[in-house]
Amino acid sequence: MKFFADTAEIADIAELAATGLLDGVTTNPSLIAKSGRDFMEVTREICALVDGPVSAEVVALDHPTMMKEADILRKIADNVCIKVPLTIDGLKTCKALTGEGTMVNVTLCFSANQALLAAKAGATFVSPFVGRHDDNGFDGMELIRDIRLIYDNYSFATEILVASIRHPVHVLESARIGADVATMPPAVIRSLVKHVLTDKGIEGFLADWAKTGQTILK
Repeated sequence: MKFFADTAEIADIAELAATGLLDGVTTNPSLIAKSGRDFMEVTREICALVDGPVSAEVVALDHPTMMKEADILRKIADNVCIKVPLTIDGLKTCKALTGEGTMVNVTLCFSANQALLAAKAGATFVSPFVGRHDDNGFDGMELIRDIRLIYDNYSFATEILVASIRHPVHVLESARIGADVATMPPAVIRSLVKHVLTDKGIEGFLADWAKTGQTILK
């Protein structure tokens, strides 16, 4: 499974990229607003930090304007992935852009039927929002299972990019189902390494080592 950071905070992205575990980044208008910085500048910096796809979202709602915005965004760097909403105009834009060789992330997916449409439009990624799905009384993981089944039935190349991840269990379940990508806040990525027994083991090893009075660095 690929790990994407869902953030526009440069410091967090740089720290995670240094681990070698980061495969890409997703942003959206809300994350850019939270950063308080210029959209184009932030996107350019992120693209320089990671080799993988960096999702940059259009804000227009009609196809012609989406295409104009996408044309500007994809000139930022070769690894820009244009993010479009799951609407008729968004799917039309997706079809046009992927036909030109541009990566496209179709976002705000909340049903398997929507995911089917995204795949038929040639999306590089589809982003089902599991956390928001759960918030509204539905089972986010069941949505991922349905999409995985449908994509496998027809050998669609579109990758399932699980979004709106709230906690490590979402990551675990997505991996068990066979989702291709999990995009999550940096705090969730960091939490994946934590386990009380790991911490306890390190504490015990260090205590025993201290008793030897030795040092590795001379």
